[in-house]
Amino acid sequence: MKRRDLIKKLENAGFRLVRNGSNHDIYARGDETEEVPRHKEIKETTAKAIIKRRGL
Repeated sequence: MKRRDLIKKLENAGFRLVRNGSNHDIYARGDETEEVPRHKEIKETTAKAIIKRRGL
């Protein structure tokens, strides 16, 4: 999955960029945080895990 597509899904669910880490960007919604790897292509298993964990 393209990184940008995953970020759009997170942002549509209410997540906002908190900070840029060295290898990941940190998105948060209230108490929940999610780390998104900085790769143009994110592995399908990683993307599906993030989507499932956040109920997107």
